[in-house]
Amino acid sequence: MAATRTIAELLKQGQAEAAAIRAPEGRAPLTYAGLRGLAEATVAALNARGIGRGDRVAMVLPNGPEMAAAFVAVAAGATTAPLNPAYRGEEFEFYIEDLKAKALIVQQGNETPARAAAAKLGVPIIELVPDAAAGAGAFTLEGGPSGTASSPGMAEAEDVALVLHTSGTTARPKIVPLTQTNITASARNIAETLALTPSDACLNVMPLFHIHGLIAATLSSLSAGSAVICTPGFNALKFFGWLDAERPSWYTAVPTMHQTILARAERNKEIIARAPLRFLRSSSASLPAQAMKDLASVFNAPVIEAYGMTEASHQMCSNPLPPRAQKPGLVGLPAGPEVAIMADDGSILAKGEIGEVVIRGPNVTKGYEANPEANAKAFTNGWFRTGDQGMFDEDGYLLLTGRLKELIKRGGEQVSPLEVDGVLSEHPAVAQALTFSIPHAMLGEEVGAAVVLREGMELTERELRDFAAKHLADFKVPRKVVFLAEIPKGATGKLMRIGLAEKLGLTA
Repeated sequence: MAATRTIAELLKQGQAEAAAIRAPEGRAPLTYAGLRGLAEATVAALNARGIGRGDRVAMVLPNGPEMAAAFVAVAAGATTAPLNPAYRGEEFEFYIEDLKAKALIVQQGNETPARAAAAKLGVPIIELVPDAAAGAGAFTLEGGPSGTASSPGMAEAEDVALVLHTSGTTARPKIVPLTQTNITASARNIAETLALTPSDACLNVMPLFHIHGLIAATLSSLSAGSAVICTPGFNALKFFGWLDAERPSWYTAVPTMHQTILARAERNKEIIARAPLRFLRSSSASLPAQAMKDLASVFNAPVIEAYGMTEASHQMCSNPLPPRAQKPGLVGLPAGPEVAIMADDGSILAKGEIGEVVIRGPNVTKGYEANPEANAKAFTNGWFRTGDQGMFDEDGYLLLTGRLKELIKRGGEQVSPLEVDGVLSEHPAVAQALTFSIPHAMLGEEVGAAVVLREGMELTERELRDFAAKHLADFKVPRKVVFLAEIPKGATGKLMRIGLAEKLGLTA
């Protein structure tokens, strides 16, 4: 694959008449020639509104082909800032102001509180008008100011292509700027890991305001000259219909989505047989080993678990494709950046030793925006500290033992929530398990678990604790098990470990 350092160069990978962006419901695809033309027209339209390289455009668009096309086309000559359409008015106000957005793009006819937030801040609104006749995702821009861009034309390698906020739990979210080089390097890494070719097609069910959907599904497909099929978002009831109608070769999702798909797989066996996948990919949270085995068996395809984060433009490690081994419970081999394990004193540790996972490489952000304090903590000797704890096994596969800030400190002992999740998930009645810390007056923290049972199964707290006690040291066995219909999730489908005790009313 030729080295591409900008989105404009990346879009040259596809054959002119090949499908770049597809959508369900029988819409004609947008070809690579169409997408390249759309990027040029969009950059010219933005330049005529005084928006150019380095200028930030907030985007609040529904999931689907227009959102994917707009991300690519706007990022070709400006800085994109996609926001979650589900935010409330005051959240939009915070993010649009914090980003110093020069304009807001919304879909024509789509009512969103982002419009009032932008108006209040004096940020011009540009309307995206879908152009159904020109193919899935095609659009024109209407409205907004007229002006002259100070840096017009297509973006260069070091220009910022994408800004995202970190998902802070309590602290103010930090701004992560990612350059054209960062995101195109990451797209290339993912395409190479998955051996993507122009004959592949990815079914995207991930939100497109999230790094996983933007880079792993959309940009990696385009960097290989293949197609991305853009759905309106994850929908368990429609997933198998899409699979049958669109015949993708792969899909990528977070573990909670995979587990929901798994729960409906039994009644969709014929579709799975009729629409075989080359592989399934999982990322953005830890996939329980049992779920990985179940998915591989049900779909008769390898499950490629990858490890990513926003600051790395998504991918850091990945389990490889067969014939190399996928190791359930491990996040695979370095797959793009250099990955190492660092001790508290900044030295690099050997295989088998536990420490903080650190990374460096062309896909890694150069630092948080306007936040010297966060950057001083985040970088050591040129390595970015991920905040994850882990170790490499003898084959060089990475085992994550938990987020440093999520490790449960019970008395003098440290408990890895991931380890407890893994054991609880192996009980035949358990569909999902999430281990979290409960404040404790004497011990500081106690181990709790939220559990969703498989349909039609029964299990008591006592039975599950007895099962866990066979596999875990006594101090790791959850003292409190809460059975829920659904575990609370964040906006991107990630399970919310931090603050769960408070949410469930379990306090010291």
